[in-house]
Amino acid sequence: MLKGLYTAYTGMVNEQHRMDVMTHNLANATTNGYKKEGATSQAFNDVLTYKIKDLSEGRGIAKQLGKNNFGVKIGEGYTDYSEGPIRESDSVFDLAISGPGFFEISYTNKAGETSTKYTRNGNFAIDFNGYLVTHDGDYVMGTNNNRIRLDPLLDFRVDTSGNIMQGEENTPVAQIRIRDFEDYNYLEKFGENMYQTVDGARPIDAEEARVYQNYLEGSNISVVTEMVNMINISRAYETNQKVIQTMDGSLEIAVNQLGKL
Repeated sequence: MLKGLYTAYTGMVNEQHRMDVMTHNLANATTNGYKKEGATSQAFNDVLTYKIKDLSEGRGIAKQLGKNNFGVKIGEGYTDYSEGPIRESDSVFDLAISGPGFFEISYTNKAGETSTKYTRNGNFAIDFNGYLVTHDGDYVMGTNNNRIRLDPLLDFRVDTSGNIMQGEENTPVAQIRIRDFEDYNYLEKFGENMYQTVDGARPIDAEEARVYQNYLEGSNISVVTEMVNMINISRAYETNQKVIQTMDGSLEIAVNQLGKL
């Protein structure tokens, strides 16, 4: 019976974790370029089967199962990189990527340290020095691995290949760098809508990506779907809660009444 209490408890912890992820998604439903996060879980028998079939410890050696219990184990989180809806905007500096790929950003932290980040949020602007920047002031990088500097007095036009044209001539003055990756498992989130690489990441040119001016990519969150999932999570949490209450009542009867003469 006590094992049942632990099983229900782990179920409640897992549902709480799923709720945290879900509410974070809903909070970013209007964040440009945000990608949905998800949570996974593992049952005890799945973990047990994996360990039994694990031959890395050698044949004939007893497998150490660790501190497992008969409940649910919180699994790894994941990110849904599917493309969000592209909506028209009022700014000529707003850009959206159609297809796989990310804008490359030169990010500077409060300590003045610079690193490369990636984002799908094309809500850009021009700073006082004429550089194309994010709304946080970080520089958008060009294909020559330099910051993109423009003349703020001239028209700003971008074609689908990311070439930037200014003035009456159609000669490109810069090209926005769009990068993709062989495996998105080597990306980790930085903030709400930026990403950074981890060891093993292999950047590649985003040949299929197309850039559209006067557009922004929204979040790929479906508010209706997330609300339905929240209701299901709440019901699952309440179910585990009722299991604990039922077992607690049974234990109270066993301790206080069955032992009486």
